[in-house]
Amino acid sequence: MADTDLTGRRVLAIVTNYGVEQDELVVPTEALRAAGATVVVAAQSTGPVETLVGDKDPGQSVRPDTTIEEASAADYDLLLVPGGTINADTLRQDDAAVALVKAFASAGAPVAAICHGPWLLVEADLLKGKELTSFASLRTDATNAGGSWVDRSVVTDVEGGFTLVTSRTPDDLDDFVGAVRDALTTEPAGA
Repeated sequence: MADTDLTGRRVLAIVTNYGVEQDELVVPTEALRAAGATVVVAAQSTGPVETLVGDKDPGQSVRPDTTIEEASAADYDLLLVPGGTINADTLRQDDAAVALVKAFASAGAPVAAICHGPWLLVEADLLKGKELTSFASLRTDATNAGGSWVDRSVVTDVEGGFTLVTSRTPDDLDDFVGAVRDALTTEPAGA
């Protein structure tokens, strides 16, 4: 899987400017770029993205490429939603972020969310009939939103018109990145 060539594939990562879990943004972004994908980071504003480690310790600063408002689902092959409690809770209250994840799903494009990232899919009402995983504290939210929550390192669900890739925590990043690569190289149903 490490040899997967993603040249020509475009990924959009959406984050807030404060509170995203560092490794859930940086690790997938670097791995996908190393495989040839173009990864664009869209934040709520053009200022630096201040990441956190473990939801509390300052992490590295990441320069966004664009804003969530300016991003269009039509320009990308996959949406990446990193976690971090503050990041995910803020994103789910952002109308542009909610509209963007809905646009990806409506277009049949894959969505990959890790840790608290699935909160955005709860808010967008995209979990009905989907099997997923997340940080354990989101289990009730995911279930109440119509999803079937499981405790596995990574879950890929291709039902319901779009592929959803989810993982629990930064400990699952190897599996998560592998599943994201697979989602980028698999033709969507009906394509």
